[in-house]
Amino acid sequence: MATPLLRLLHVLSGGFSNQQQAFNNPPLYAHILVKFRPLPQLVPGSLLLDQSYAINPAAPYRLRVLRARQQQDSLLIENYALHDEQRFWGAIDDEARRHQIQESDLRLLNGCNYVVREQGASFIGEVEPGCRCLVERKGSTAYLVSTFEIEGDQMRTLDRGHDPSTHEHLWGSLAGPFEFERTDDYSREIPASWAAALDNAAA
Repeated sequence: MATPLLRLLHVLSGGFSNQQQAFNNPPLYAHILVKFRPLPQLVPGSLLLDQSYAINPAAPYRLRVLRARQQQDSLLIENYALHDEQRFWGAIDDEARRHQIQESDLRLLNGCNYVVREQGASFIGEVEPGCRCLVERKGSTAYLVSTFEIEGDQMRTLDRGHDPSTHEHLWGSLAGPFEFERTDDYSREIPASWAAALDNAAA
């Protein structure tokens, strides 16, 4: 039977779109594309995350490497930035370019790990506590408060930025979570060798 960690990787590995939500309420929700694809050349559990506006998918506004692992009794997703990330624009749909991503290209984002729990058929994650996940946006620094829930072909996300000093809400959805539906399944790209490697790492 697959472990929770392997189930999480399988359910994440796909493409998602909030097209219906954006069409239903365009003033409040932009049309966003989110894709996660396994990176077999890296440490087991590594996924490339590409988030873009549907009107310009060639220029993602967020490109990260996520690394899911077991930490004692919980699941953790580490969050890595890519040095000179524009080199890897388009890699999400280009296997040769994805394969060029190496460990030396990654920089761990301190305070930005996601703590994930399995609840029934869904996985729920949130940025670790401490207000230490700092991001630059529109010329100012904010700490990120971010959550996601994924179950089957449905994913909900909510990202908000807050002032590090006053904790004032600076940006992010006021109307509620983004509602995504799966458009692609990339779980077949997860190497068979990951199952044993992840089990050994958790032991």
